[in-house]
Amino acid sequence: MSRMAVLVLDMLNDFVTGNLKTDRAARIIKPIQKLVEAARAHGVPVIYSNDAHLSTDFEVVERWGKHAMKGSLGAQVIPELAPAEKDFVVEKRVYSGFYETSLDSLLQSLYKGVGVETVVLAGLHTHICVRHTAASAFYRGYKIVVPSDGVQAFTRKDHEDGLKYLKNVYSAEIKTIDEIIEELKKI
Repeated sequence: MSRMAVLVLDMLNDFVTGNLKTDRAARIIKPIQKLVEAARAHGVPVIYSNDAHLSTDFEVVERWGKHAMKGSLGAQVIPELAPAEKDFVVEKRVYSGFYETSLDSLLQSLYKGVGVETVVLAGLHTHICVRHTAASAFYRGYKIVVPSDGVQAFTRKDHEDGLKYLKNVYSAEIKTIDEIIEELKKI
């Protein structure tokens, strides 16, 4: 995996302990910590893609109710995964981390302007934000890696269906955090 970036999606207070919490999120905190620490140690950029909703957003008004409101405690990354000084934070208002954000231009600017080739998608939710961010990455030509132990969803079925979809539709490589870290060591 060359010119990689790790994207941490929606590991926010509202999804882990707040309005839209899922108990399954606790399972991925330590694995994502391990991945992020390894990425930082090997000079791989870490980017947080976080919901930061306005009261008029469709997701808030029509679908999921009030959650991860811009500037609120619920929209902050959980303390266990807080961004480091060199990390990047990109706010989003819909499922995809790319839609009307600076994520693509950020990815293209990394590695001295040569750009990222592979995105590693970790976080919540396998079948929603991970899936839609993967779709946007796929359409832009990025290789996609998803750690099976670094993403999660509301239910086991949602998680497993999400992984299958990512693999079958977007050619995502499904690996474990440990497998990804082994590849980081080769960089």
